[in-house]
This record gives sequence, structure tokens and C-alpha cells, in this order.
Amino acid sequence: MSLLIEKPGPLSTLQDAGRSGVHRLGVAQGGPADLHAWAWANWLAGNTWGATALEITLGGLTLTAQAPCRLALTGAELQARVNDRPVSNWQAFTLNAGDTLVLAMARNGVRAYLAVAGGFTAEPVLGSTACVVRDGLGGHKGDGSPLAAGDTLVFNAQAQTAARPRTLPEREALGYNDEPVLSLIPGAQFRHFDDHSLIDALNQTWSVDPRSDRMGIRLEGSLLQCNIGSLVSEGLTLGAVQVPPDGQPIVLLNDRQTIGGYPRLGTLTPLACARLAQCRPGQTLRLITTTASEAQQEYRAFRAQF
Repeated sequence: MSLLIEKPGPLSTLQDAGRSGVHRLGVAQGGPADLHAWAWANWLAGNTWGATALEITLGGLTLTAQAPCRLALTGAELQARVNDRPVSNWQAFTLNAGDTLVLAMARNGVRAYLAVAGGFTAEPVLGSTACVVRDGLGGHKGDGSPLAAGDTLVFNAQAQTAARPRTLPEREALGYNDEPVLSLIPGAQFRHFDDHSLIDALNQTWSVDPRSDRMGIRLEGSLLQCNIGSLVSEGLTLGAVQVPPDGQPIVLLNDRQTIGGYPRLGTLTPLACARLAQCRPGQTLRLITTTASEAQQEYRAFRAQF
């Protein structure tokens, strides 16, 4: 059973929870840029953690159901319509064979997630279906290619009748027009930045640079000055905030390189990365510091819901 892609949008890719244990091979982890919206889409569809869902960047997707299926849509507001009838975001719904789902361009946020009961079916590559275009790995064809017109997304027919209705907790249905405050765990080089730079970094707003993608989000604001001339390249984690010589930080996301030699201001928490992934170019945000212990507690509380 499958969904037929009529229009793929600018970038639509399959994402599960991502690859683990592959950085030593120089391979990116992949996975959903917005962990929060991806997880709740799977939950609404009745799936367990890690199921493969569709990440839709900026919208513009049209698909037709080849068989009945239970879907859930979360994340960016894409003005969804089924057979020209509006469908609300952050909820599950059913398509019958021949029904067409149209997702317009995003009104807020950047990325939406479409989950199907039982998860979309794809052949794992290095233990994951996560699509990393840069590495040519994963996705619906296994070669890292995003969706194209005429492609199909396969799902399990039996899982559609087993899915039970679920209602999302109201607090989790996020809008993305507010100015987010993102939690930063200070890194090993934090104290090597000029004091005035640190004061500005934590007390002024940053704006999202248009030159941003799934590898990293560039921020524009006050210049960060570091007294470290050069570093031996180190492994890079999700959310690492690298500061290149131009003094404008880059927050590294799921498709990042595996090592880097720029000094790091610190690391954003996983949920801060998820919220950042929904920030549009020009949107402003603020940074606050947190501890590793507080970040772990926040993440464990989030995961416990699933």
C-alpha cells in the first residue's frame, strides 16, 4: 500500500530517529530537525519511538492515497486540505483510496511532519532509514534522494485499522511566531570568549541567517570574539555552536559534519535545536545558559511521554 507523490515540495525526506554509532565513519546522524514535532506526529499515528515519518520543508507537497491510511500532521502550519476540505494541524486524520492531500507553503514554522500508522516502509542503510542528502544515504530509495513527483511512500495496510484515536495535549501544539528562548550548555571554550562578547551573546537578540539548512543554522548579531587562535579538530555533537573567524555563530544540526576546529560557545539542548529548526530567516531569538543536568532532566521528561 502506498501514497503517490504528485508534487514533492522544495525538500521532503523520510526521517526516523537517526543513525547512531556512525560518526567514526564520517557519516552524519540524520533524523528529524524538529524532534518535538516528529515525535508527536508518530504518537498521534499510534507509532512507537523511532518510526519513519516524512519531514516536509516549507510545504508545497501534494499526494494521493492508493489505499486507506491513518495519517497525522504536526509542525509548521501548511494549510492542509483533503479533497479541498481543511484539515487541522497537530491531529490525526484518515485518507481513503483516491483522496488527495494538499499542503500549501508554510504560514509559520519551516518543517512539518507527516506520520502514517505503522511508519513508512524503507530499507535501512547503516541501521536507519534517515535521509541525508549530502551523504547519499537513506530515504525512500536508500540513496539519500528527496522525494520527486511520481515517487511512492509505502506503508503497512494492517497497521491502519489497528491505530487508535489519540488527542494531543494542548500545550504541545506549538506555534512558531513567538521569539524563542533557547537553552545553551556552555562549552569547553566558553571562557575563552571576550567578556563583552559573552554579555552581548546572552543579553541581545540573534536573527536567523537565510544561509541555513539541515547542516546548520547561521545566526546574525553581535560579534563573538575568542582569544583562541586555532584548535585541533574535535568531534561535533548535535547543537554545537561553532564560532568561525567572522564572529557569527553556526548551530550545527542533524546533517552536520562530524568534526570541526572552530571554537565552540557551547551546545544547544535537543529541544532547543528542535525549536530553532522552525525559525524562519530573519526571525529573532535569545540564548540563555543551562546546565547539563538540567538539560538531561528536560530531555528525559520529554521522552517519558512516549
